[in-house]
Amino acid sequence: MFVAVDIGNTDTVIGVYSENLLKYELRIPSTSQNTEKIIGEQVLNLFTKNDIDVKNVDGVGISSVVPEITGTYTSLSKKYFHQEPLIVSTNLDLGIKIHYDNPKSLGTDRICTAVAGYAKYGGPLIIIDFGTATTYGVVASNGDFLGGIIAAGIATSAAALHRRTAQLPDIDLHLPENVIGLDTVSSVQAGILWGAIDAMTGMVERLQSDIQKFESKKAAVIATGGFSKFIAEHSQVIQHVETSLVLDGIRLIYDRAHR
Repeated sequence: MFVAVDIGNTDTVIGVYSENLLKYELRIPSTSQNTEKIIGEQVLNLFTKNDIDVKNVDGVGISSVVPEITGTYTSLSKKYFHQEPLIVSTNLDLGIKIHYDNPKSLGTDRICTAVAGYAKYGGPLIIIDFGTATTYGVVASNGDFLGGIIAAGIATSAAALHRRTAQLPDIDLHLPENVIGLDTVSSVQAGILWGAIDAMTGMVERLQSDIQKFESKKAAVIATGGFSKFIAEHSQVIQHVETSLVLDGIRLIYDRAHR
C-alpha cells in the first residue's frame, strides 16, 4: 500500500492507495495546532476503521506548499509507517521539464497535477486547481510544464470580501436561483460564484489562444480541487474532473523514483 500526503494551504489530504487505486482519503486542516499526536490518532483511526494494517504501507510520498508543517508529516511517516517519505521537489526526476524561470518556485502541487494529468490524458493540457488559490497550469504535448496563472480562490475571495467590508456578511457558497440578487447574501453569492465561472471561461479562452500558437490542437481542460465538481457542472469548458490529481501525481513521482 502507498500513502500520499498533499499538504495544502487550507487542508492536508491523505490518500491511501492499494494496487495503484485510491481507496481512502482523510482531510485534516493544515494548521500548526494539529500536532503529530493529533494527526497520528486520526490516521490510525482511518486505518482501524477500514481494517487496514499500517504494516502493509511500503511507501509514503509528500507534496507540501506549507514548509512549516512538512516536518510533522515526515516524522509521522517514520513513526507510524516506518517509512522515510519521498518529498516532491524539482530535485527529483519528474519526467517533465519545467519552464519556469525559477523551477524551484513552482508549487509542488502544480508539479503533481501536471505529471498526473499528462500521464492520464497526454497533452496539451490546461489544468485548473480550484483550491485556496485558483491556479492554471499549461502542459505541452510533450509533457513539459510551460507556466500558468495564479488567481485568488473562490473561498479566499469570499473571505476577503467579508473581512475587508463593514457590512457584507460571511456567507455559505451556494449558487443563488437568479443571477440578479434581491438581497445581500444572494448578491454576494452570485458575484463570487458566477464571477468565478465566467472568469475561468475567459481565462481558458485566452490560454487556448496562446497554446494554439505552438500546438496543433486545442488543449484538453482538466479541473481538480475542492470546487472543481461544482464549477464543471455549470460550465461547458471543463472536459474532465479529477479530484485526486495531486495525490495521483505524488504516487506517480514516487513510483518513478523507485523504479
